[in-house]
Amino acid sequence: MDSNPQSCENPEIKSTEEQTQNQTQVSQSPFATASLSLSSLPPTLPTQFFIQPKILSLFSAQSPSKVKVPTQASSLSHLSLSSTSPSPSKLSFKSTFANNPLQSPLSLGPRRPLDPSNGAAIRRASIVWFRNDLRVHDNECLNTANNESMSVLPVYCFDPRDYGKSSSGFDKTGPYRATFLIESVSDLRKNLQARGSDLVVRIGKPECVLVELAKAIGADAVYAHREVSHDEVKAEEKIESAMKEEGVEVKYFWGSTLFHVDDLPFKLEDMPSNYGGFRDKVNGLEIRKTIESLDQMKGMPSRGDVETGDIPSLTDLGLNTAATMAQDGRPSVSASMAGGENEALQRLKKFAAECKAQPYKGSKDGSQETIYGANFSCKISPWLAMGCLSPRFMFDELKKTANRTVSATSEKNDGGSDSPDTQMNWLMFELLWRDFFRFITKKYSSAKVGTAPATACTGALA
Repeated sequence: MDSNPQSCENPEIKSTEEQTQNQTQVSQSPFATASLSLSSLPPTLPTQFFIQPKILSLFSAQSPSKVKVPTQASSLSHLSLSSTSPSPSKLSFKSTFANNPLQSPLSLGPRRPLDPSNGAAIRRASIVWFRNDLRVHDNECLNTANNESMSVLPVYCFDPRDYGKSSSGFDKTGPYRATFLIESVSDLRKNLQARGSDLVVRIGKPECVLVELAKAIGADAVYAHREVSHDEVKAEEKIESAMKEEGVEVKYFWGSTLFHVDDLPFKLEDMPSNYGGFRDKVNGLEIRKTIESLDQMKGMPSRGDVETGDIPSLTDLGLNTAATMAQDGRPSVSASMAGGENEALQRLKKFAAECKAQPYKGSKDGSQETIYGANFSCKISPWLAMGCLSPRFMFDELKKTANRTVSATSEKNDGGSDSPDTQMNWLMFELLWRDFFRFITKKYSSAKVGTAPATACTGALA
């Protein structure tokens, strides 16, 4: 269309010229000039197309101009914009409208995927269910939820079924372990708060708590790490069943072992039942890279006005606080082992420095002692069990302090009798054993698998 207003002559719209003049003027832009071409269209246009005159503000011209449009038209099929920017590059795109443009509004941005199972979809709100992964580093579950959601609600549930007495009369969770867990959850909350988020804590069955929270915030998905034992697998099945009824997707991840379950050179049901066979199968298998921790997290969902809740005490969990005190009233030795991710990282750093600084020690008969640390042990297993420390992160950190390449499948006595790397290979050897037990537990936690016992043959240590 020519910029001259006389080129469009129709007596039916002259009376409305003054009313539409201010709405159709286009301000000058220093970046580009756009022209609207309607020469190929019928002489009439629907008046409802100009109900929203602000659309024209998207277009610019070198000088103010007027646009006159007939008041009657049957349809507008194509709108073509061509840029006459002084820049060498030119932009050109087309949009197709329905007869009523209000039913098909103009959108210049990319369309968001509608399929909630699509990893690229932006979810309105998601729940991250923390279990034995009480950390922010190397946490694929947390990172994925943060990347795929507009808001994230981190949750930890103290399941009442994990406390009280077992059928044999023993505590399912003793006071020392419970204290360590409470400290780990408290430390996780602080780490999440430092990244702009928080941790919702509840005492209750996860299949009930998570459903209530999902309804409250309108969650689209629940993100969690898979576990391996029978009771934990049953809990996952209950969560999936409850969330399916609510139309909420459940996405599980794997992050508790050195080797990823998807990278194993065999199906889990075909896993060797003895350590020696397992070690031979994974020999030379590459370990996945550690996932960096988030510097900043998405905010908590505003809908539902969910309270974070208080972290329970031993009394709240039905445990006796006096059991954690020595007979003289002072805290026991176990009280020096504080739970939490920050404590785990500090201990790992200290242990790696000790391994590198201290000379190797062998016994008189030529046999080798185990890794260094307090009482010749790193004492790191409690933090690994709670997920305060990732085994992959531990492997990477120890490799940085090693004088040569350290392999997870190296012999426990590699490196020579005077090499500090021998002690690190000892630790990799122990981490591999830990992988074996977790994978074999996962294998037999399914009712579909037989009950053949897992064994460690004498040749497994060779």
